[in-house]
Amino acid sequence: MAEQLYTIPVNEAFEADFECPICAMHRSLERNAIEYTMGPSYMEDDNRAMTDELGFCSNHIRILYGEKNRLGLALMLKTHTDKTIKDMKALRDNKKITTSGGLFKKQTITSMGEYVKKLESTCFVCDRIDKTFERYIDTIFHLWKKEPSFHDKVKNSKGFCTYHYGLLYDAAHTKLSKDMLEAFIQTIDTVYFDNMDRVNDDISWFIDKFDYRYKNEPWKNSKDALPRGIIKTNHTIVE
Repeated sequence: MAEQLYTIPVNEAFEADFECPICAMHRSLERNAIEYTMGPSYMEDDNRAMTDELGFCSNHIRILYGEKNRLGLALMLKTHTDKTIKDMKALRDNKKITTSGGLFKKQTITSMGEYVKKLESTCFVCDRIDKTFERYIDTIFHLWKKEPSFHDKVKNSKGFCTYHYGLLYDAAHTKLSKDMLEAFIQTIDTVYFDNMDRVNDDISWFIDKFDYRYKNEPWKNSKDALPRGIIKTNHTIVE
């Protein structure tokens, strides 16, 4: 089955010592997408057509700028800018343009505002991530249905960030049958709230350690409470 291609990274993420296995999967996909974008692929015509069309979001353009291949980034920005200028001049002159929508469906645009809004909502790197990330989410439910041992991996995980807990909570209602739904929701509720309480307690102790009364007390598990708390609340990994 196609899902089997994705079971290894999903299982590995849930076995890892990380505050949100889904954040870990997303981070891995992002790194792969960045390396692909800045590798030899940027010279391929089909990829250049996509970067010209989609551009990059503000988050990923900053990451790309931090990579070593500045020439590759300059070449992609140059042809993307060429296309943007051409399209916007056409719209300025009250001409219609045909561009690609979601999943490269053709879309006719007639206004400058519509064009800019579309441009701001697309990113070549995000597009590559999202296509595989959706399969990873599907695989979580596939494993839950087919592999009883996966239930224990979810129960023994460190829970999820708030965003990905909500994503799983909503998706479960369409991905699982009624008899499986209750057990899944109960499991993710338990691991989410128990581990949110754990990290929140660590943050509280981190704060207390700045009080002179606790100066000589051990740090316990609070030294890295802030980056772990940021994962939980903002699904963002800080280093």
